[in-house]
Amino acid sequence: MTEYKTVKEAMKQGSGKVSLQGWVYRERGSSKLKFIVLRDSTDIIQCVLEKDKLGDKKFDVADKVQVETSMRIHGIIKEDKRAPTGYEIAVEDFEVVGASNEFPITKDQSTEFLADNRHLWLRSRRMTAILKIRSTVFHAIDDYFRKEGFYIYHSPCFSPNNCEGGSTVFKVDYFGTPMYLTQSWQLYAEAGIFSLGNIYTIAPSFRAERSKTSRHLTEYWHAEMEMAWCKFEDILKHAEQIIKFIVQKVLENNQEELKILERDPKKLEPIVKKPFIQMTYTDALKVLKEKCNMDVEWGKDLRTIEEEKLTKLYEVPLLVTRYPKKVKAFYMKVDPENEDVVLGVDCLAPEGYGEIIGGSQREESPEEIERRLRAQGEDPKSYGWYLDLRKYGSIPHGGFGLGVERVITWICGLDNIKDAIPFPRTMLRFNP
Repeated sequence: MTEYKTVKEAMKQGSGKVSLQGWVYRERGSSKLKFIVLRDSTDIIQCVLEKDKLGDKKFDVADKVQVETSMRIHGIIKEDKRAPTGYEIAVEDFEVVGASNEFPITKDQSTEFLADNRHLWLRSRRMTAILKIRSTVFHAIDDYFRKEGFYIYHSPCFSPNNCEGGSTVFKVDYFGTPMYLTQSWQLYAEAGIFSLGNIYTIAPSFRAERSKTSRHLTEYWHAEMEMAWCKFEDILKHAEQIIKFIVQKVLENNQEELKILERDPKKLEPIVKKPFIQMTYTDALKVLKEKCNMDVEWGKDLRTIEEEKLTKLYEVPLLVTRYPKKVKAFYMKVDPENEDVVLGVDCLAPEGYGEIIGGSQREESPEEIERRLRAQGEDPKSYGWYLDLRKYGSIPHGGFGLGVERVITWICGLDNIKDAIPFPRTMLRFNP
C-alpha cells in the first residue's frame, strides 16, 4: 500500500519519491505546465505537472483542477528556494479524489460573507493557524491542572439557578419546567471540592448578553477551577501561573502559526519571563486618573474602555483585586479588612485585550450568602442545596474561570473574538 506523508513530513525528507494527499490551495498554468500548491493541515507545497511527462489525457484532467479540489499526488521532491515554502514536487502521477468547482471564497471578501461561509473559511491558512494555537491552549490548560494535582470534574449544563446574574441567562423549557443554560460550573463545583479537593473543568458556558462587541460570545469555552482549603493568594498564584504556562506552550509549539498571523512573539515573551502586576481596584482607578485622564467613580465596575486603557500601559497582565462588593456576585467573600470590597480578582491581558480570568475566594457563611441573595433580588430558597454546602462542614475555598476564547484572541493578536472559535455564536450570529 502507498504510504502517504504529510506536507511537513515530505519537506523534512527533502528529496526522493513522496506521495501526498491534500487540497488545492492555489493553481495556475499554461498549455504545457501546471503549478498546483497543495495544502494539508501541516503546510503547503508547490507541485509541478508537465504535459510531456503526464501525457495529453492526464494533463487535461490536471488543467481542469480548481481551488479546493482534493488530490493524491506522487512525485519527486527537491529543494527549490523559489517555491513558496522552499520545496517543490515534480509530479509523476496524481488522482483527483473530490472535484471542486468555483470555490466561493476568494480574496478581499467581506467579514460578513466569510461568516456566512464559515464552514468553508475554516480551511484558510489564517483559520488553520488559529485553530492550531487553540488546540495548544486547550492541551496546556489540561496539562497545567493535571501537573498541579487537580481532578477533572463535570457539572450539568442545565441548571435551576443562575450563577452570574439573571439578566444574562438563557431560559429553556425543560419538559415544562423553566431551566437555564449554565453560565458557569461554579455552584456545582463547590459541591465537588468536598469530595475531590482541587478540581477543574473545560466546558461550554452560555451568556445571554445583548452585546455586539468584539469581546463577547453567547457560547464560549470556560476553563474553571475550584480549590479546597485555599487562601486568596493561592487563587492569584494559579491565575498567573496558568497564563504563563499557556503562553510558554504556544511559544514552544506554534512559531509558524504566529508568523502566519503576523503576531510578534516578542510581545508574548515577557508574559513568561516577568511577574504579573498586582493592584487593587482602588489603585487601578488612581492609575486611570493619573496616566489616562479617566475619572471613574469608585463603585463602578471597570468597562471595556477602562480595561483597554489600563492594560495598554503594561506589557504583562494585571491582577486587579478587591472590587466593590456591590458590583460582584453574591458568593464572593467580603474582605475582612474592608467590608466594602470582596476578595475577587480579574486578570486583564495587556495590549488592550482586557479581562481573561475572573475569580474569588468564596463566602463561607450561609447567613451572609442569604443576605447577598436577597439584596440582588434572588430567593434564597431556590439555592437551598447550595446553602447546604455551608451548613455541613464549610471550609475556606475559592477558584476562577478563564475565558478560553479571550485568551486565544489575545495570544493570536486578533481583532475579534469570533475568530477564536470555529463557529461563533453571538446575539446576531447563529448560522452556519
